[in-house]
Amino acid sequence: MASMRDIKRRIKSVNSTQQITKAMNLVASSKLNRAKSRFNDTKPYFEATRRVIANVVKGSKGVSSVFMQERNETEKALVIVIAGDRGLCGGYNANVCKKALEIIESKKSAVVFAVGNKTREFFKHKNIEIAESFKDVSEKPDYLDAFIIGSKAIDMYTKGEVDEVYFVYTEFITTITNEPKSIKLLPLNAEEFTDNSKEQSLTLTIYEPDEESVLNYVIPKYVKTVIYGGMVESAVCELSSRMSAMDSATENAEEMISNLNLVYNRVRQGAITQEITEIVSGSNALE
Repeated sequence: MASMRDIKRRIKSVNSTQQITKAMNLVASSKLNRAKSRFNDTKPYFEATRRVIANVVKGSKGVSSVFMQERNETEKALVIVIAGDRGLCGGYNANVCKKALEIIESKKSAVVFAVGNKTREFFKHKNIEIAESFKDVSEKPDYLDAFIIGSKAIDMYTKGEVDEVYFVYTEFITTITNEPKSIKLLPLNAEEFTDNSKEQSLTLTIYEPDEESVLNYVIPKYVKTVIYGGMVESAVCELSSRMSAMDSATENAEEMISNLNLVYNRVRQGAITQEITEIVSGSNALE
């Protein structure tokens, strides 16, 4: 059995760790409130953009657009993956990377846009080609970051370097629940925007100069908006996952300290009992 000195040293070490996890929990909680506010501000814009796209796509049936044409042979796919720059957030990073890996393994060939250090580390370990890497954007995404990522993805698609573009991020459900989600950005599937509501069926859309030009202008805007929305939502999920992980770590440390204190008291009691026994034995020997 460990000595009292070793147990006290262990208790001190766990207590120091508990203070760190408690501080990280408070920091994550503070950041989460700001991230949620940004997410709530972004969501209406994303929904409005989707309605505009739905309106345009519905009124332009039969129009040929490079962003809506399925290619005869899909040789290479681009997968944009959003994960964290740091760990200590439970299974958040691993889950979204595994979701992206499922898409990659189902394709003949694929390259990755790795957003976040953990994304780059995961796919580098898997020996998967990383076309672009972005870091220091996971917790505080900016529209400029999404614009750059989207522009590079669209450029590769229009040049024929890739035949499909997928976007993988984490969907926020509740503070303690989230799940990875994938979206096929390009080519755009018109059926995903079908809306049978009476309001939209009566909408008359006039295009200037023509439907194809409008689609070729609007769809890239939509792609960048989806990427930005996913980055903002993923930031909320990362911070909520980190807050939950640190909360669990703090509780585990508390339980460990309690158990160590119990062991320490038993060892201390055993040492006192042994000393008393030795004193009594010595006294009896003198008599």
